[in-house]
Parts: sequence; structure tokens; C-alpha cells
Amino acid sequence: MRFTKIFLFLTLSLAVGFLGCTTEKKSEAPKPEQVTKNLVPPKAEVKGQNFLLELSELQIVMLMDKASKEITETPSLKGRVKITNQSMDNLEIQGITLEYLDQAGQPIPFTSGEKISKATIVLQAIKPGETTEGSIDATIPRKAVKEKALGKIEVNLVYVPTLLKRERLSFSQKVE
Repeated sequence: MRFTKIFLFLTLSLAVGFLGCTTEKKSEAPKPEQVTKNLVPPKAEVKGQNFLLELSELQIVMLMDKASKEITETPSLKGRVKITNQSMDNLEIQGITLEYLDQAGQPIPFTSGEKISKATIVLQAIKPGETTEGSIDATIPRKAVKEKALGKIEVNLVYVPTLLKRERLSFSQKVE
């Protein structure tokens, strides 16, 4: 009986000791939340020498720390693009690059550590009057969003004019 009391006392002491020592709370790192901001205006139409470019559904998507409201990753610019060939030639579109400018027209640089993806590859030949559509998914500097420094987006459409022209010729022949 004496050993039972000692054994019971030791078991309870150990249990209280283990449970009492685990007062350490596990805290999870704050989960970032995805925030979407619309650009104003959300749609733009720009006419160039050979193309009509329509951008729509323009949004900035970013991950923000809930507590500090800091942007945790490089924000993304998302939207739709519609390209119409207004020239008299076939044109082979290679891609679209984006430059972000502040109110004074100066480029907004990416800071070190930011992911840079300012181009969308299209790779499509379009005939005169034809239209092609696609999506835009590029990064935008944190500074452009955080400090609301964005004043303008410059779109560079990279294309190759089709140098090959085709001409159809026919001549009469017969088999004897």
C-alpha cells in the first residue's frame, strides 16, 4: 500500500510537471491575404502605327500581411489584351513588354529582391484586319502600388513584319 501511494504520487507529479511545462503557445506566422485593386480606368485603348491595342479588366493582385499591411511579394498586373492588325501586311507578334512610369513620366524601378516579369509572350501572326486576344500576367514594382506612384503604363508591342510575300501564278499544261 505504501508503494502504491508513492507510485501514485510520482505519477501525478510527473503528469502535472509535463502538463505544466507545456504552457508554450504555438503561434503561427500571420498568413498573408490576397488583395485585388482595380486600375482606374480599368480599360484602355491605344492606337499605334500598325496596331490597335485594347487593354481591359486591369487589376493589381498582391499578397499583404494582415497585421502590418505590408506587401509580402511582388504585386502582379493582370488583365486582358486585344490586338488588331491595322496595317496592310501580315505581322508576327512576338510579345508585349510593359514599363511603369510615375506622374512625371520617369520609369518606376523594381527594387532588389523583387521578381521581375514585365513581358507576355504571344507568338502569333495576324493578317490585316484580324484580331487576337490574350491575357496579361506581369509583375509591377511595389513602389508603384505602395506609394501610389503609378502614373502611366507604357506598352511595347514587339513584332516582326512578314517579309515573305506570296504570289499565285498558274499556267496551262496537259498530259499527252
